[in-house]
Amino acid sequence: MTPRAITIRLAEPRDAQAVAMMSRDFVESGLGWKYDAARVLRAIRDRETLAVVACESGKSAASGNSRGALTGFAIMEFGDERAHLVLLAVRPSHRRLGIGQRLLEWLLESARVAGMASIHLELRAGNDAARRFYRAMGFYETVLVPGYYRGGEGRKEGALRMLRVLRVPGPVPYTWRPPRTEDT
Repeated sequence: MTPRAITIRLAEPRDAQAVAMMSRDFVESGLGWKYDAARVLRAIRDRETLAVVACESGKSAASGNSRGALTGFAIMEFGDERAHLVLLAVRPSHRRLGIGQRLLEWLLESARVAGMASIHLELRAGNDAARRFYRAMGFYETVLVPGYYRGGEGRKEGALRMLRVLRVPGPVPYTWRPPRTEDT
């Protein structure tokens, strides 16, 4: 599979079930399932949330319809100045092909355009692969939160919070000004 055989696009309501199953299997495994299809569908429809998916380009891609099997997804919520990367996952069979990077780059550019000052995320403290990935993408660690995730049988797991600064916080600097009108 080549990176060019993968298309990144906005998630659609019909993607909700597949995204939810990927979240359950690749992100929330052992923690209890919070991002079921209904919750993912709400995220897809929410104007303050961006959900994107990575799809295998198949025969239908030649016709401009890139609706192949989902290989990854990401969901990010936008606030006034901060964005929160809620979920990002790539199927294990498709990892290390640049798909996660492409998904995250889409979200980073969207956050920049939206004027976000920073992007925040949490990951399982023991997830060294994700930690390396986010570091390589310009994030740095801020704090370890013990017991952040709660799994079955009362099991608790720590989270590592990470941050990427996109700009200095405060009002967005405007570079465009409306033309002056003169009263004649």
